[in-house]
Amino acid sequence: MTDYYPFKIKMEINRKQLISKRFHFTLGLMCLFVLSADAYECPDTCNCSDITTVICVDTEQIKLPLEVPRRTQTLTLNRNNISVLTERAFSANGTDMELLALSLEHNNIREIKSCAFCGLPRLVSLELSYNRLMVMTPDAFCGLGQLRNLYLNNTLMASGASQLPSALSTDSLCNLQTLDLSGNRLKEIPLSGFGNLNLTTLILTNNSIATLNKHDLQKFNEFKEISVNLSQNPFECKCDKLKEFYDWLKNSRQCVDLETLKCAQPEEKKDIPLVNVCKPQDLGSYVLLGIVLALIGVVFLMVLYLNRRGIKRWLNNIREACRDQMEVYHYRYEQDSDPRLANVAV
Repeated sequence: MTDYYPFKIKMEINRKQLISKRFHFTLGLMCLFVLSADAYECPDTCNCSDITTVICVDTEQIKLPLEVPRRTQTLTLNRNNISVLTERAFSANGTDMELLALSLEHNNIREIKSCAFCGLPRLVSLELSYNRLMVMTPDAFCGLGQLRNLYLNNTLMASGASQLPSALSTDSLCNLQTLDLSGNRLKEIPLSGFGNLNLTTLILTNNSIATLNKHDLQKFNEFKEISVNLSQNPFECKCDKLKEFYDWLKNSRQCVDLETLKCAQPEEKKDIPLVNVCKPQDLGSYVLLGIVLALIGVVFLMVLYLNRRGIKRWLNNIREACRDQMEVYHYRYEQDSDPRLANVAV
């Protein structure tokens, strides 16, 4: 009898431990089910291939702000006719998302409002190609502190290109490394500077750039790590206007597609490789000509200065001779006046 009660107590303890374990196991399964349900919650008309990827393509039913699972890392919204990116367009309920890559190609996007990408602090790659951007506020890219790659090829209208420098001036883009501005008919680089950026790759192919001005070249020289792509631009190959640009191409090694650059004008130099169109002696001849003309001008001024008295005396003699000659003409006119004029006067 003495051993019965300890045995009974021991059995009771084991039973309670078993119940506790079952309870915690059930609770864990419920939490896992809730989390899994949230992770796999996929928006209507979208395809979620796994718990971190959401693809919504060719649908007119996408409304912003868009609700996607918080754990989504790759979001593709191509060809959905989204004309305006509203504030916090991709973080419904005001919560930060875990997105790493966002693609918005072919959406006819015309306006990006302030703080449109707020709530995406981990975003690394943003694809905005093939849109029609006309309006960008200065805070359009606010909140993208981890953004490394920004693709804006074939997407900027004239007004959008003029507003781009202020939009890129935000301190939020301090980690931006790759900027693609190809295919935008740009005539100059739409950047006020690189001070707030950490660019290593700038793509300017297939634009309307005829040459790079002195200000642009100075900016490039300040950031030695930048690699620039300039092919498929209509370069104006006039050696007298090309010297600084040509020197930069030959000496900086920042243009990675130098060998593919070709002349577009004048017509006689069309399609000639830019590196061959102006020989070094051609570029230097204009400097030599300027020096020679300057020396001739200095010598001429010195001759005038040293002979100033003789020149003054010579000019005075010419003036006196002209005066004497005019007096002779005046005298002859008075002597040979037409007598018929006197008869008319009478």
